[in-house]
Amino acid sequence: QVELVESGGGLVQAGGSLRLSCAGSGRTFSRPAMGWFRQAPGKEREFVAAISGSGISTYYTDSVKGRFTISRDNAKSTVYLQMNSLKPEDTGVYYCTAVRARSIVPGTSQHDYDYWGQGTQVTVSS
Repeated sequence: QVELVESGGGLVQAGGSLRLSCAGSGRTFSRPAMGWFRQAPGKEREFVAAISGSGISTYYTDSVKGRFTISRDNAKSTVYLQMNSLKPEDTGVYYCTAVRARSIVPGTSQHDYDYWGQGTQVTVSS
């Protein structure tokens, strides 16, 4: 079984920055493709960013391109989401996710991913 634990959320003013971390563990955890989704109150969970197992390929939703950067440190089994120039519409619970036994990013639907963290709250005040 794979466990994902997020950290780094919090309250920040618009224009500020936060860095989210997601540590993966488990007997079968071996460089899977990973990603971040977010869910605002009353809205569906949406794709934010994803990264391949090697870290070479990255993908972003249009609304965060140029502001967010996803990266990973495979030696630490950790993926990061650096969020700059935050906006109030970035507010939500951010979830880390991983794919079972696959290093290629499968897509942008939550149904493409197998493992999920508990989420970390990000609140951006105006």
